[in-house]
Amino acid sequence: MNGNDIARQPRRSLRDRLARALGPTGVFVRGFIEHPRMVGALWPSSRATVKAMLAPVDWQRCKLFVEYGPGVGTYCQTVLDSLPRDGELLVIDTNPLFIDFLKNHYRDSRFHAVLGSAEDVEDIVRSIGHEQADYVLSGLPFSTLPEGVGPAIAAATYRVLRKGGAFLTYQYAGAARDLTARYFKRVDTGRVWANMPPCLLAWGWKDTD
Repeated sequence: MNGNDIARQPRRSLRDRLARALGPTGVFVRGFIEHPRMVGALWPSSRATVKAMLAPVDWQRCKLFVEYGPGVGTYCQTVLDSLPRDGELLVIDTNPLFIDFLKNHYRDSRFHAVLGSAEDVEDIVRSIGHEQADYVLSGLPFSTLPEGVGPAIAAATYRVLRKGGAFLTYQYAGAARDLTARYFKRVDTGRVWANMPPCLLAWGWKDTD
C-alpha cells in the first residue's frame, strides 16, 4: 500500500459513513459525486415528478416496465405497487453502487436489477424472458453522455418497445425530449416545478400504426 492509498482511506471511510447516515439520499449523493456526468442530478426526483411522470402509464397492460439509471430507486416502489401481479420491473444502471443498493433493498420477485448499459436493453430484456417492454423510463443525462451513446440508447429503446408503449424521460433541459423526437413520431411534454431544479418531462409514444 503506497502513500496515496493510505491518504484515500480516511476520505472513503468518511464518505461511506455519510452515505450510511443519510440512507438512500446519501447513496445517491455519493453516486453523483463519483460519477456526475452519468448521474446528472444531486438529488432524487420529487414525489410530484414521480406522480406526473407515471400518470399516463396503463398499468393493467404493463407486463414489463424498464428503467434506465434508477439511482436508489426513487421510482421503483411506486412502479412495483402499480404493476399487476404478473408484471415485472427491470432496472439497468452502469453504477455498481446503485445496483448493489437496489438488490439489497428490494426483495420482490418481480424486480430485476442489472449492471449494464441501456444500449444493450434488447439483450437484457431477453435475458429475463421477455421480447419487448411496455414502458421504458429514463433519467439519464443525455446531454452529458459520451458522443453517440444517447442516439444508440434511443434507437434501442424504440426497437424494444411494443406498439402502444412509450419512452418516458425526465431531465432539466431539452436534450432527452429532442432526442426522443428523432425516433418517436408523437411526443408529449410537461413540466414539474415542484422539483429541484424544475423538471422537463417527455413521453415518446410508439404508435400502433
